[in-house]
Amino acid sequence: MKKIMMMGAREDEKQFADKWAKENNVEVVLTNEVLNEETYHLLKGFDGLSLQQTMGISNDIYAQLSKDGFKQIAQRSAGIDMYNLDVAKENNILITNVPAYSPNSVAEFAVGSVLNCLRHTKLINKRVTNHNFSWDKSILSKEVRELTIGILGTGRIGQLTAEMLKGFGATLIGYDLYKNKSLEAILTYEDNFNTFLASCDVISIHMPLTEENYHLFNEETFAKMKPGSILINASRGAIVNTNDLIKALDSHQLASCALDTYENEMPFVTKDFNNKPINDPVLEELIQRDDVIYTPHIAFYTETAVTNLVSGALDSCLAILNGERPQTIVNL
Repeated sequence: MKKIMMMGAREDEKQFADKWAKENNVEVVLTNEVLNEETYHLLKGFDGLSLQQTMGISNDIYAQLSKDGFKQIAQRSAGIDMYNLDVAKENNILITNVPAYSPNSVAEFAVGSVLNCLRHTKLINKRVTNHNFSWDKSILSKEVRELTIGILGTGRIGQLTAEMLKGFGATLIGYDLYKNKSLEAILTYEDNFNTFLASCDVISIHMPLTEENYHLFNEETFAKMKPGSILINASRGAIVNTNDLIKALDSHQLASCALDTYENEMPFVTKDFNNKPINDPVLEELIQRDDVIYTPHIAFYTETAVTNLVSGALDSCLAILNGERPQTIVNL
């Protein structure tokens, strides 16, 4: 019987992993430890490896995996920016991801974030907690149908987000180097990025992180956006320069933002810091601000998505162990 180690595993993944293991006659062992030099010894006796890795792994680990007979790493997410794909390939380690575990879950969250920003939900909840039930300009809202909303990245998630927002009557603009023909009936593509920025009341980001778009949203970018606009990021934190974002909020160039990802989230996300200091003044400011809705990378977090992430990763892992080449390999 083949043995697969699931690292970085959460308790909510166990029921789905156990079900998959029984159906496929494979032993699957879960640990909440992530892969690094200190935890590498846990892999002894295993054939396959599935990770929920947020931090990178050293180049030496790729070499050690190859030396010990491992052929693959099955990442339980769509994002693979935590891996050095070239070094993995040099060491004959195939890395797979789960590219479409539930685009609907992230799209729903992004749309909810738009509504929460527009309706000042965080500020209203804070006021109600303090028994302030008054009405004033600070909580006066706009309606979605009055707005032009930009979809930055029109792949699976961007497409679903656009379709949902169209149902509210919004005017939609798309920006993507690779146009999605199925969206041409509900949005207009803008070819000039600066024009796209200046045209939108709300911009929702749906892009993978690449070297080219690292800190794409920075002081210069924010200055080109429509004054008083809203930014939604349920994609990758490092697409946004957080310090420049805070400056844009302070100057009211941005009215508000919703961030499900933060560029320095790795030490914190999935961990419980209740009654503990987080030692990150930038993150602390994001949490405290009335014009920022911060959530800990949970846009994807539905039962459907977790099921698909676990089974998708384990399917790819087993396929490679059986000498197959699944389509989810990202470093062939």
